[in-house]
Amino acid sequence: MVTPRNRSVPFREPPSHAVDHVNPLIGNGGDSPNGSGGMIPSTAPPFAMTRWVAQTRMNYVSVTPYNYTDASIHGFQGTHQPAIWMGESGQVTICPGAGKIRSKFEDRGMAFNHERETVSASYYSVELEAIEGGKIFAEQSATSRVGHLRFTFTDTSYPYVLVEATRPSVIGSSNPNNLTYPEGSIVIDPEHREICGSNPERQDYIIAPVSTPATNWSGYFCARFDQPFASWGVAQNGSLAPNQTGGVGAALSAYATFKSTPIQVNVKVAVSFISIDQARQNLEKEIPDGQSLEETARNTRTAWAEKLDRIKLVGATKEQKEIFYTGFFHTLQYPYEQDEYGKYYSGYDDSIHEGISYTGYSVWDTFRAEWAWLILFAPERIPGMVQSMIQDYREGGWLPMWKNIIVETNIMVATHADSLVAEAVLKGFTGFDLDAAWNAVYKDATVPPINDTTTLYSDREEFVDYEVRAGLSSVYEQKGWVADDIHSESASRTLDYSYDDFAVSVLAGLLNKTNEQLFFRERAMNNLFTIFNPATGFMEARNASGAWAGSDNGWTEGDKWAYTLDVVHDIPGLIERKGGNKSFVGFLDKHFDGGHNDHTNEPSHHIPYLYSLASAASKSQTRVRQIAESDYNATVNGLSGNEDCGQMSAWYLFSALGFYPVNPVSGEYVVGSPFFDKVSIDLPSSSEKLEIISPGAPSKPYVYSLSVNGRHVEAPIIRHDQIAQGGVLMFEMRDTPQAWGSELTFQG
Repeated sequence: MVTPRNRSVPFREPPSHAVDHVNPLIGNGGDSPNGSGGMIPSTAPPFAMTRWVAQTRMNYVSVTPYNYTDASIHGFQGTHQPAIWMGESGQVTICPGAGKIRSKFEDRGMAFNHERETVSASYYSVELEAIEGGKIFAEQSATSRVGHLRFTFTDTSYPYVLVEATRPSVIGSSNPNNLTYPEGSIVIDPEHREICGSNPERQDYIIAPVSTPATNWSGYFCARFDQPFASWGVAQNGSLAPNQTGGVGAALSAYATFKSTPIQVNVKVAVSFISIDQARQNLEKEIPDGQSLEETARNTRTAWAEKLDRIKLVGATKEQKEIFYTGFFHTLQYPYEQDEYGKYYSGYDDSIHEGISYTGYSVWDTFRAEWAWLILFAPERIPGMVQSMIQDYREGGWLPMWKNIIVETNIMVATHADSLVAEAVLKGFTGFDLDAAWNAVYKDATVPPINDTTTLYSDREEFVDYEVRAGLSSVYEQKGWVADDIHSESASRTLDYSYDDFAVSVLAGLLNKTNEQLFFRERAMNNLFTIFNPATGFMEARNASGAWAGSDNGWTEGDKWAYTLDVVHDIPGLIERKGGNKSFVGFLDKHFDGGHNDHTNEPSHHIPYLYSLASAASKSQTRVRQIAESDYNATVNGLSGNEDCGQMSAWYLFSALGFYPVNPVSGEYVVGSPFFDKVSIDLPSSSEKLEIISPGAPSKPYVYSLSVNGRHVEAPIIRHDQIAQGGVLMFEMRDTPQAWGSELTFQG
């Protein structure tokens, strides 16, 4: 008799205090941007090519495959959907069942409840109520390219496993009626107990640049079972074809049945972006025959522990530990692996290449703090990630903005890959082609997109070519701003392009390109304030003529309050225009007290730290603590906004340590308020620990003094090179506002 495991820990796992505090359900409260986080309780190692998740609903743009509020599970999906606002690509779904074979999504849902569900970073299990009686205990773990599932059938008749190749697919929007029917393939090999196939689904293809072919791409899969098939067949559009061993078309699945229960079936499902044969090779490399689910889960847990155990917290509550380590878990998922053991498919030229490749670059979000977090905690990945972007440039002509699966998708604005490259070089990384990196960022800054003066390039505009710096040629080069009567999101673009110019100037300086450094630095500083309206004291969009276009026009996921403060490379210039430190602090007070700070979107993330740059550090400390308490908790609604590939969590993680990278390419962090008594960090790039000691910090949010490696720090700034190789940050904390970094506060 096979007995399902019902314990919270299904088997003996490697000890890891940090991994035990990961709660993958945090941020899965719904599909609304507010309160959902857009995260799924997936099992996979860090930066995995495929994540495996119980599927409670059909996923598409704005809908993830698992939602905590649902009451039925329809299968277990190997998903490549990187974020809630992106589409799915090349997914495969495995669905156990008993009795009548049900291939349609709406017909195959099985009831479950969360009390019989175990969720962790390395292992997932749930007890399902089989539709025709009995129970199915489903377990799941995964490697980067292989899902490992185990189904225990108890008191059921005619157990089977369905492998779904293709399904009706929602294309390009959050409208569930916008359906297409991708045509894939399926092949059943009873002798070798395999079901393999392909799925060309790519929900974001209509917002990819039209010059990227990707005509030969599919997601490939190969599922191998450990039990012999009693029978098999193909299902298409809900109709069954018993004994058929293959098929091509839409709404296509295959199934295999097994002997009477009780029976336990293991299935290992490998994926590939290259071929079925490559999927089979991935399977044999990552989960060889004879490896148990316990071993797979143990290996995946060990991979997470290697990262998460590097940080030890003293003085954190149970909830704070869950928020912190779950956030850490979130930050180590993107960008994710695209290559398969030294080769990868590129949709930019429709070819197979040799090299390392990554995808899932949500750069508009992640350049702010997520990239800096990866630099500290996944430095071994940084050269490959930068080289991957350079390969995208070589094969498609541009660095990625929002690369999803195999090509760019033109989502969001600006070329913040320039910032990623500059920050990596600034912080000492090599191992990628510097000449090509410079050529790529220089092209971003100097070459406009096709039809720049006639294409709006609105958010998710369909069937256009590369957006890159839309508006670069129309007005920005001549007058210094992107024209609102020509391009969408013009004011945000103006400020973002100015920052990107600054990043290009930083890279030019590091490469001893003096003329280019001066040119882009001057353009960055001059263009930044071309849309500052001194009559209102706010940034405002402008038309090509120079006329103001209205204070509510031209913004990307923000408004005039957020973007007036989004000048991270020249805060002194902004303070001067706002009338000096005291007046600027008053403006910040109005921003927060008036309810204008919207932490659910990234343009507001640096704003609480701006007090510190205007001699009012104690007010930064107050605001940071307030946001941490109001916008983060350890529930399914634990993130106030979308996770956005780790950026939402990166804000919390840096803030909890006591500093934040306001200007990512400055090499500096602005000091805030550490949350815990002590944080001990085993940095991957150093033999020395980084210790952040702040006794009493949980109840005392205000900094009385700070020393870094024994040297007293007067201004609320620390440099990356002061912490990158370890050291000691010693905070003295108090429960009332202090004068350190806050002379303005104490002088009135």
